[in-house]
Order: sequence, then C-alpha cells, then structure tokens
Amino acid sequence: MIRKCNAFARYIPYSPYKLRPIVDLLRNKRLDYALRLIESHRNKRVMPVKKVVLSAFANAKNLFDGECNSEIFSICDIRVDQGPMRKYYKPSAKGRAAPQKRRFCHISVVLEVISKL
Repeated sequence: MIRKCNAFARYIPYSPYKLRPIVDLLRNKRLDYALRLIESHRNKRVMPVKKVVLSAFANAKNLFDGECNSEIFSICDIRVDQGPMRKYYKPSAKGRAAPQKRRFCHISVVLEVISKL
C-alpha cells in the first residue's frame, strides 16, 4: 500500500527567503490543521503554498481512489528551494546602472498517511 504522496510547483515568482517562514509553520502538521492555518493567514504569498498542498492532497485522493479525507494525512516534508534568478539592471543616480535580482523558487510537498484506512 502506498504510504506517501507528493506534489511540486516550480518557478514560483516569490523569493524563497520570504516563503520559508510560512512553510516552517506547516512542517510535521496534520493536513486538516495545516489547511486551516493557511486559510487564516493574511499574507498573499501563502497562495502558491496552498495550491501545492491541495495538489498533493488531490494526488493522494487519486491514489486511494477517492476514499480518504484530510484527517488521515500529515505533511511529512515540505521544502522551498531556490529557483533560477533573473538578473537585470535599473537606472540609478549619475547615469549608472543598479543590478537587480528577481528570485524564483520551487516548492515540494510530501504527504504521509498517519492512520490506516
């Protein structure tokens, strides 16, 4: 029987440094508690994390033929990794150019069954 299910989101247009505190709240929590925690969060950066967690839950429902609910899963592993960086230049004072970095991140979620069906 399959005990784990995962989902990935790539090239999310937020810096991983800003998403990691949100993700740290969800690690090793039950799925229903984590979803309620995400819903009550006021920051708009939480939306890609919510989509990935719901995608992992949908993958788990597909593997278990739709016979499961969010109470039997926990978030075993959730990570935010650095993605590619887009470097560009903006005009600065005295005719100079100031380098800018646009950061992207990759999110991965692994759900684990905590009770038997």
